[in-house]
Amino acid sequence: MPASSDDLLALLGRLGIEVTTHSHAPAFTVEQGNQVWGGIPGIHCKNLFLKDAKARLWLVVAPAERRIDLKALPAVMGSARLSFGSSALLGEVLGIEPGSVTPFAVINDPAHRVTVVLDEWMMGRDIVNYHPLRNDMTTSLRPADLRRFLAHTGHLPVVVDLS
Repeated sequence: MPASSDDLLALLGRLGIEVTTHSHAPAFTVEQGNQVWGGIPGIHCKNLFLKDAKARLWLVVAPAERRIDLKALPAVMGSARLSFGSSALLGEVLGIEPGSVTPFAVINDPAHRVTVVLDEWMMGRDIVNYHPLRNDMTTSLRPADLRRFLAHTGHLPVVVDLS
């Protein structure tokens, strides 16, 4: 059974990671997120679940407004040609549904099938925001704490310039 948002928030608490979680209407896309994020401070992000031509899985995390060129991305992060992972694969590997993709979902990837790719600029900001495994909430934390969470799950991120 995949971890729930309550499980995730409890783990973050046990790790001593300070977060603020905001409830809002469901946001399946960045456009919908822009409607509900309102006064939530920090960098809002998008998350792309990708599969490369060699069957490696990638989770690319970038500022919401950053344009990501899937044709140029392999050279930046060291992958083969990329396509979007299916919703079935997303559920199987990360235990979440489309519209709820988040770096927090690696809590459900004990086999370390997914490589997390983080935008370098985003990781230099004060606060970053992600869904806590569901898209009707946003959890805010410091980038250093996101790295601590990822390290705890055994997912050491690749940090690259996605601009």
